[in-house]
Amino acid sequence: MLLTMTDNELQSIKLIQDICDKRITGVDAARLLKLSPRQIYRLVKRFIEFGAAGLVSLKRGQPGNHRHDKKLKLQTLAMLHQQYSDFGPTLAHEKLSEAHRLKPYANG
Repeated sequence: MLLTMTDNELQSIKLIQDICDKRITGVDAARLLKLSPRQIYRLVKRFIEFGAAGLVSLKRGQPGNHRHDKKLKLQTLAMLHQQYSDFGPTLAHEKLSEAHRLKPYANG
């Protein structure tokens, strides 16, 4: 299996391996990776169980949790092109919110 890893994930492999080899403490690794010691110990556990593949984000390749409904997105884009093509993003958002009661954001 081919793994694609980010720079942070590659750096964390080295540090997690150092923790396993007792060359560095979890608290020091947490400070270097800007994570909490609890997160480091969870990563160590996954590294021991799954190897380097355990450090790859499980959310990679998954759609985001806060994505908009595809139908709403297409409907909104069609409306923008037909009625508001010359509007900037802020004014277009205001018009869609007021005139069409479209609220793409929770705080919108």
